[in-house]
Amino acid sequence: MPPPIAVHLAAATLSVILGVAVLVLEKGTARHRLLGRIWAMAMFVTALSSFGIRVLNPGHFSWTHALSLLTLVSLARAIWAIRRGNVRGHRAAMRGLFVGLAVAGIAAVATPHRLLNVIVTGWIA
Repeated sequence: MPPPIAVHLAAATLSVILGVAVLVLEKGTARHRLLGRIWAMAMFVTALSSFGIRVLNPGHFSWTHALSLLTLVSLARAIWAIRRGNVRGHRAAMRGLFVGLAVAGIAAVATPHRLLNVIVTGWIA
């Protein structure tokens, strides 16, 4: 079984790529719904896999895991909203999730000694 950080990184990368696609595609189409469902699953895996990563507070959960809980709640809220026909609520939740994903990714790259920081700075150097 791959380590949680590998699953997390792969799911997060897929989430970024699909998230951009979903944002730029026409809304409400079959393609939008399909890619949106795959994106939601990738976000779910991203959030869930984070619970297996305990580097900031070895062996224990850290404050970053609260963001994963928020992600799971927001995903549920977005799905609940669209199933009830609340497009505005769905759109707000999904945009918030994507912004959170982007901010988390930027933070992971910008924070020294994090895996993405080490990979990116080693790649650039």
